Amino acid sequence: MLGIATEHLSRLGPKRVTVVAVAAEAGMTHANVYRYFPSKDALLDAVAGRWLREVEARLAGIADAPDPADDKIERLLTALATVQRDALFDEPNLFAVHLDATVSARPIARRHRVRLRSLVERVVEEGITSGIFSARDRERAIAYIFDASYRFTHPLAIQHDAEVPRDLIEARFGAVIHAIQRVLRSGIL
Repeated sequence: MLGIATEHLSRLGPKRVTVVAVAAEAGMTHANVYRYFPSKDALLDAVAGRWLREVEARLAGIADAPDPADDKIERLLTALATVQRDALFDEPNLFAVHLDATVSARPIARRHRVRLRSLVERVVEEGITSGIFSARDRERAIAYIFDASYRFTHPLAIQHDAEVPRDLIEARFGAVIHAIQRVLRSGIL
């Protein structure tokens, strides 16, 4: 059923997807779909949630890699920004659901934020333990990473910068990532 809902979302967009049409194509009644998903938003959030879990798995692979923590934080943030910007252009309807869920602070977006924070926390903790990062306050360091990278990793900001050329976005974000690394190494936080 989620595969059908994904295809409908891709083809029709979030406003034109209907539970009735998804149910009909799945050979179910719409009442049966509502047993699993209490609303159309819940169904679309499940579609976005499946995509977010794939993104999180990719990011977890970066966090678990044997690379130094400063390289990991760069790769993790770059991958997060890239996958979302790619979705904005390649899968705009999926991105629209993700954006709406994030702005509305729906459970799928809150869970994603917790998982992202956990990945960043693992990298920061590894950096502190290995001596690469000199952060005195782990919580402040994690907050700083999210605050500094917001413009490039939050879906609302990504949508806002949709018309900015990719090479300019990448150059600006590269400078921000280097600033994040310098702050984490310096012990300021």
